[in-house]
Amino acid sequence: MAQKIIKRKSDRKAQYDNSKGIENKVKMIDAAQMRKDLPDFASGDTVKVHVKIKEGEKERIQLFEGLVIARRNAQGGKSFIVRKLSHGVGVERIFMETSPVVSKVEIVEKGKIRRSKLYYIRELEGRAAKIDRAIQTNESAKASAAAKAKGN
Repeated sequence: MAQKIIKRKSDRKAQYDNSKGIENKVKMIDAAQMRKDLPDFASGDTVKVHVKIKEGEKERIQLFEGLVIARRNAQGGKSFIVRKLSHGVGVERIFMETSPVVSKVEIVEKGKIRRSKLYYIRELEGRAAKIDRAIQTNESAKASAAAKAKGN
């Protein structure tokens, strides 16, 4: 009876691994696409998103104001979900941070939350869906007012 010689899989692997070079190139491309003009906001914050809308040949900016219920922080694919109530109906939009459609993001209020994803807000109504706001002390209010005055 003849015996078969079975080679192990590890013997057939390539001598070099080129994945690190590709990984560095992907990181460089992601870093080039990142936007530095957006403010530092998190889940639970109420934001105004300035969205560019093209109607025919004209282009205008429309505001979408709502609660940030989630953020996804994958390198080049950073995104956030904003939820608002429009005529009693919940409306959610997903915005990519690198998208040229998002022209600006303004923080209206900072929220005080204990979770990073606020999907449970979808089932709540009225006062139950309210997010606690971060309380400002007099010192922090004065400091933020001074910073705003210095910026203008």
